Amino acid sequence: MTVVDTASAQVSGGFRRKSTFGLVLGLLAAAVVVSTWLAVSIGAVPVGLAECWGIVADRLFPGSVAVTWTPVQEQIVWDFRLPRALLALLVGAGLSVVGAVLQALVRNPLADPFLLGISSGASLGAVAVFVLGASTLGGLSLSAAAFGGALLGMVLVYVLAQRGGRLTPARLVLAGVALHFLFQAIYSYILQQAQSGRAAQQVLFWLLGSLGGARWEMLPIPAVVLGAGVTYLLIQHRPLNALAAGEDTATSLGVNVGAFRLQLFVLTSLLVGVMVATSGAIAFVGLMVPHAARLLVGADHRRVLPVSALLGAAFLQLVDIAARTVDAPQELALTIVTAVFGAPFFLWLLRRRA
Repeated sequence: MTVVDTASAQVSGGFRRKSTFGLVLGLLAAAVVVSTWLAVSIGAVPVGLAECWGIVADRLFPGSVAVTWTPVQEQIVWDFRLPRALLALLVGAGLSVVGAVLQALVRNPLADPFLLGISSGASLGAVAVFVLGASTLGGLSLSAAAFGGALLGMVLVYVLAQRGGRLTPARLVLAGVALHFLFQAIYSYILQQAQSGRAAQQVLFWLLGSLGGARWEMLPIPAVVLGAGVTYLLIQHRPLNALAAGEDTATSLGVNVGAFRLQLFVLTSLLVGVMVATSGAIAFVGLMVPHAARLLVGADHRRVLPVSALLGAAFLQLVDIAARTVDAPQELALTIVTAVFGAPFFLWLLRRRA
């Protein structure tokens, strides 16, 4: 094969990869839109898709659409279901991106913010604010406390999982599980000491993942944090790829591994803390979605991160629909639904690694 033929083949292969990536992004973006409208339409009071679109369009551009819905339907769609669907989008995307980063950071396919105890640390910080009234800054203080707990969990699991200066997969999982139960015991004790038993039950339900309290004013903080975090990670996709290949490889490519790892610690803890503060600790999303993204577009984080975000957004919206409808009028905690898929997936990964 001549040099020209080789160059042509490389260009053709690159074009096919870009075309495939663009197609995957387009299909996932469409899936997010469809899942959002389904989440807004489906519920105890059904609202047609056309009415949902009309309500949103009329709110954004008053008088642009002929009114074919009732005031009750408008309140349900605009005040309750649409903020909930958008929050599911943000949380699903955030947890999926964190899972992809953690799996590269510790080079372990089992890495997940819930399994490693990071979500439990964030839950501990959130419970302290809920029950003890740690400050008067509202949602921002809740996010700050959850961030502090997530960062504590991240640091502890990293320290405990090291052996001879290196991370070992088995110690990482065991340290994460141990910290998960430790943090769970602490916040369970705090809840047990709470004055109101009903309030404690509500917090326990929320800790297993719930979007029932979603309101418009809750969306800006996770949206800003997620947008800034994903933007930074996309800019740093080359060092992230190098770190996923191993510390020695990353160092040989000029990556300051210590400083970069510290940045990722802080960023992933911030993302987990903010997501837990708004939705509770939802298991297995960060474990499953990055693996599915890599099956679709390969291991390059320039592609894995946006695909994980879109896939996680659509997935959690569908999970929330199931949580609201499977046992209606009762609402299931989101972790109950995600565990139906996540637990078998986790066992399959364990057998595959073995």
